[in-house]
Amino acid sequence: MKAGFEKTFKHLQEQYKKLQTGRANVAMVDNLMVDSYGTMAPLKTVANISAPDAMTLRIEPWDKSQIASIEKGIISSDLGFNPQGMGTYVLINVPPMTEERRKKLVKVVHDEAEQARISVRSVRQEAIKAVKNQHDAKEISDDMLRDAEADIQEAVDAMNKQIEMAMKTKETEILKV
Repeated sequence: MKAGFEKTFKHLQEQYKKLQTGRANVAMVDNLMVDSYGTMAPLKTVANISAPDAMTLRIEPWDKSQIASIEKGIISSDLGFNPQGMGTYVLINVPPMTEERRKKLVKVVHDEAEQARISVRSVRQEAIKAVKNQHDAKEISDDMLRDAEADIQEAVDAMNKQIEMAMKTKETEILKV
């Protein structure tokens, strides 16, 4: 159960890293899919991505002939970036976020947190089912069943609190001008 919770929380943190917070971050475009020799591949597998300053991303493809497909992939994404081909690399100037964009991102943050809570509930259901199966097989007593269910609920409450804190932190980060 704890492994499931950790996996859920780690996924939530990875999703939050991808969100634009007003500063250039390589995680924003890491998994952006681009056409690489006829197949779609994550950008990080076809290029080196760096953030030379707080408002710029620099993408240097391993094969310089892929610059056009990288630009096309960035333009077709919903990130709202306008890439500039510089011959051997691509520059992305990360624009300051508008109030409307900030509000949209806050909604995304809340949606991701809700998905994490749903995943936690799913893990809880599996754990309770496993404990009840042990009880039905007479491997544990009624008291042990109640104690296990209480422990499971306590762990779920702690994880939900952790998710809530991560959500509030990311929301504050996004809304900070």
